[in-house]
Amino acid sequence: MIGSLRKTASAAIVCAGMLSGTGVAPAAEVMPEGVVAYQVEAAFEDVRFDLENAIVNRGLVIDYVSHIGDMLARTSEDVGGKKQIFVNAQAMLFCSANLSRKVMEAGPGNIAFCPYSLFVYETPDSTGHVTVGYRMLPETGNEASIAAIAEVNGLLDELAREASGQ
Repeated sequence: MIGSLRKTASAAIVCAGMLSGTGVAPAAEVMPEGVVAYQVEAAFEDVRFDLENAIVNRGLVIDYVSHIGDMLARTSEDVGGKKQIFVNAQAMLFCSANLSRKVMEAGPGNIAFCPYSLFVYETPDSTGHVTVGYRMLPETGNEASIAAIAEVNGLLDELAREASGQ
């Protein structure tokens, strides 16, 4: 929470195709359909640290941190990259034994949703504005599956909101 106090601007939520008429101001860019993101004015490392803490403070373990921005920068010349996409960009992958069990007991095919992922990034044209978000899982299947997946989406939203000071 301390990192959240350093943030100087409120975040904007973007969930493409789902915001019409809500009065929520869109972030600087349009997110793909089904992606929820919050933007905050802060240092990338502070927001990244807040996201990590939001996850681990709930007793969850981060299985993997994907350094997407570093990989794209490192391979840019090799693949004919024409521009810098991110200043910083990471995705954190984790599971929840409790929620994952509920989701998969409701439907074993729901294994496809695990691990869960949150992203955090900063772009060169918007330095100092950090975006935190996640891909909403489709709430499908039987009633138990829909309810369990809704819980996962709720957790992902709580984590993204906490990291962005919402």
